[in-house]
Amino acid sequence: MLDDTIAAISTPLGEGGIGIVRLSGSDAIPIAEKLFSSPKNKKLSGSESHTLTYGFIHDPLTNTTVDEVLVSIMKAPNTYTKEDVVEINCHGGLLPLRKTLELVLRNGARLAEPGEFTKRAFLNGRIDLSQAEAVIDLIRAKTDESREAALEQLSGGLSEKIVGLRERIASLCAHIEAYIDFPDEEIEPASMESIRNELHSIIDALMLLSKSFEEGRFFREGLKVVIVGRPNVGKSSLLNALLNRDRAIVTEIPGTTRDVLEEYLNISGLPVRIMDTAGIRETHEMAEKEGVIRSLRAIGDADLVIGIIDGTNALHEEDFVVLGKIKEKKSIVALNKSDLPAAEDGLEKSLAPYSETILRISAKTGAGLDLLKEAIIDVGIGHPIKASGERNPIGQLEGSDGVIVTNLRHKVAIDNAFNALNNASAAIQSSLPLEIVAMEMRDGLDRVGEVVGAVTTEDILNRIFSEFCIGK
Repeated sequence: MLDDTIAAISTPLGEGGIGIVRLSGSDAIPIAEKLFSSPKNKKLSGSESHTLTYGFIHDPLTNTTVDEVLVSIMKAPNTYTKEDVVEINCHGGLLPLRKTLELVLRNGARLAEPGEFTKRAFLNGRIDLSQAEAVIDLIRAKTDESREAALEQLSGGLSEKIVGLRERIASLCAHIEAYIDFPDEEIEPASMESIRNELHSIIDALMLLSKSFEEGRFFREGLKVVIVGRPNVGKSSLLNALLNRDRAIVTEIPGTTRDVLEEYLNISGLPVRIMDTAGIRETHEMAEKEGVIRSLRAIGDADLVIGIIDGTNALHEEDFVVLGKIKEKKSIVALNKSDLPAAEDGLEKSLAPYSETILRISAKTGAGLDLLKEAIIDVGIGHPIKASGERNPIGQLEGSDGVIVTNLRHKVAIDNAFNALNNASAAIQSSLPLEIVAMEMRDGLDRVGEVVGAVTTEDILNRIFSEFCIGK
């Protein structure tokens, strides 16, 4: 319903300098005015748009003061939702915020659903669907590069690309359907060749966008990296060294780590979800056994696995169990404790069948950790290396114009459009009826439209905006 007024607390609950109760809708200003009084008798309804007014929030029933506030008035259409928006800036405590929200709801607003403010911005035409999704990506960004990728999408980089492709597909559809409507007009071979060339150009552009997802999704979700190994080879020490703080407990007692510990790490702008796991070995101790099960599950879910080997000891049978588990995954084998004498020469050769990337490191001294971080990017996302040995900048896929796809929903829609237009091209090549060509092109047009919300369903909208917090 867009004809009612919604409200929610838009700042995190807890103690802080300020907390904000936000309202949006045609009754936002009248509702706030019922509760507000100014020492200078200023009326909110008479305030200019985008101004702050000092005063107090009162409970009309008890005539008591709830809080001292600043009220922001923003009038449609120049607001986030394109509706009248009021933000009541309270003191940042739980009770003032909750009491103010209760008063707002009692006087005619209803509690906003998750993401409903942004949903209204989409439904009212201020932003398209891909930009709406970029809002949540921006909120959840873990690195500057993640923030920049989300901001590029929010500012319309992907939208502009998609809208341009839609216009080109629509133009081709119009040409084909014109020939269908006037069957007496034969299509000249040159015209059909021109249509096919344009179709292939669009297909190539869609393929580039789809390819960018393989890298782009890591900016949104983070590269999932799991550290595994038998007990006491230095997994927890490596986690602490990479984070540069004591996150995991480190002892000489095997089986100290019983659960999967997860933290975020920024490596050259890439958010990395790094996980320490329980040592993998045969055990009858219940808690440790559950830890091993979780370790194996984490390996299956990982984008990249770092297998830790104690370089000061000969390979154990348990080492080979671990190596066998990571053999089919993208992996790095790290020979730890390089600050101590190696157990044997040529260990790398013995490990070569299990991973293409083998490094010597010391979690204790930090030796080799910079190389390990570089390897995490190179192996984890398959980043291209220039002839000079220098990596291409993250997010600058050749031919992508800096636009990358970070959302799986977008990739699925783009891939569906790619397949439909490929079918259209094949139909032209096989001299099938133009009605079939037009049908496939129309399908491609609809699938591309799903990215920006030109074609959508209530189910898709509910699924997208349910990821938002209440108040955004």
